Amino acid sequence: MKLELNDEELSRYSRQILLSEIDYEGQLKLANSHAVVFGLGGLGSPASLYLAAAGIGKLTLIDFDEVDDSNLQRQIVHREANIGELKVESAKSNLAKLNRFIEIETVGKTLEEQEIEALVSSADVVLDCTDNFATRFMLNRVCFKTQKPLVSGAAIRWEGQLSTYDFRQENSPCYQCLYPNEGGEELTCSRNGVLSPVVGMVGSMQAVEAIKALLNLPTLTGKLMIIDAYSMMIRTLNLKKDPECTHCSQ
Repeated sequence: MKLELNDEELSRYSRQILLSEIDYEGQLKLANSHAVVFGLGGLGSPASLYLAAAGIGKLTLIDFDEVDDSNLQRQIVHREANIGELKVESAKSNLAKLNRFIEIETVGKTLEEQEIEALVSSADVVLDCTDNFATRFMLNRVCFKTQKPLVSGAAIRWEGQLSTYDFRQENSPCYQCLYPNEGGEELTCSRNGVLSPVVGMVGSMQAVEAIKALLNLPTLTGKLMIIDAYSMMIRTLNLKKDPECTHCSQ
């Protein structure tokens, strides 16, 4: 555990330390925090960049895919020179160049649910930056079981959505309260398209939510933010715990 910030870190994070909600103690807490990012694509790219820049002490990056040239339109943590590399290794290399004061671990393979549970148990916050329902429901189960805050984002076409499920709070809804049917229709960027700054907006907001969760500041727990980038309208809806939820209301 880091007991204090050195002079270089104080200079680097000075603009955050000036915020009364963060201050020195908050920045030190971030330096001692562990965030796990599932997915290093359009959402995970800006999320991981801002978490690294903000001084989150340990990042664990999880993705089994490789960088492709079609990714570079929106997956900004990767570069042309990284094409063909595992996304986690590409991201680790570029994040390490951004901030030498943080620790970065990578997992470049598919994990079983028990393995994910063991990994999440050691984390302080989890970011779901994936693009399929099966993984989203699994992360919801694991974070609920381990009582870890889960920051969930999604984006397609011109639209995005964001919420935080903070299972440290007894009355927090879960992802399945929002989507009770695991067999719902999946929309993908490869089939339906997406505007690159839209995933940037959502991924950046995921980083904000993760930092607030780490500092015990108010998050979107109990709310769902819906972003329409075409009209530049943002709505925030109340999301209550479903008393009939087959998962969190058992």
